[in-house]
Amino acid sequence: MDITIHTTFLPHTDPEASLAFYRDLLGLELTMDVGEGAMRWLTFVAPSQRDVRLVLTPPAADPGVTDAERRAVLELMAKGAYQSIILATKDLDDTFERLQAADAEVVSEPTEQPWGVRDCAFRDPAGNMVRIDEVR
Repeated sequence: MDITIHTTFLPHTDPEASLAFYRDLLGLELTMDVGEGAMRWLTFVAPSQRDVRLVLTPPAADPGVTDAERRAVLELMAKGAYQSIILATKDLDDTFERLQAADAEVVSEPTEQPWGVRDCAFRDPAGNMVRIDEVR
């Protein structure tokens, strides 16, 4: 069997803030911007990994989701407890410094983790946890 990761999804609450974070700050390339207002789906790729997509979606946009469920999702997002993604970089210290200088919300500074990686963590504008591993 030959399985690869093709697309992953994260919710967003502010398309413009998400563009500033993922495109302008992290350097991902925006390949699609579909919809309007808050109901926009933003698709990004890393320039060095064009076959893997990150799609930011409006939270609980499915018409089958109730208002109460939508509120619960938004509350979990605000706490940073709903979704997460792990990215990777060769220069963790430089990446951390750039994100911190841009006032991204720091969750943890670069740290050697007991599971064998050195990483740091931020929250994106919607509250999603963004961990960044150092590639060694």
